[in-house]
Amino acid sequence: MTTVTLPTVPPPRRLTVAPGRSLAELTAWYGPLPVRRRRIPLAGASLETSPDAHDPAFRFEFDDSELRAVLTSERAEDLPGDRLQLTADLALDDIAFPVLLRMRVLDRAEDRMLVVGTARLSYRLLRRATGFRLPWRLPATRLRLLVAAEFA
Repeated sequence: MTTVTLPTVPPPRRLTVAPGRSLAELTAWYGPLPVRRRRIPLAGASLETSPDAHDPAFRFEFDDSELRAVLTSERAEDLPGDRLQLTADLALDDIAFPVLLRMRVLDRAEDRMLVVGTARLSYRLLRRATGFRLPWRLPATRLRLLVAAEFA
């Protein structure tokens, strides 16, 4: 009788963000000037890795009177210098808007990961595609979405 050792497949992992360990900010820009900067509560964030999927799946849920949305990554690319580039969808009122989120990994360990990412969005395209509107007295040409989270 011979003994055969089978390779072990690592179990899928799901890392979440603890309350108070995240930050999200929406900044409206008019040309080179920041017009409004507002912190947005992050209702939830998760990072899922599985041996079957090539890319990790990031998910950020925003819950605010101005921005109720879910950002879900579709593809993640490794960039030099501990950076990631996520191709994601920002779902506003069940309408998906494509977003490019550039993330920097600040700290990485076996059981946790600290990331900071920004996405720049054209306000006009976002408004036409999803119906998202800022207050009428606020001129804006683009938006910047900043996300910082510690997954554990």
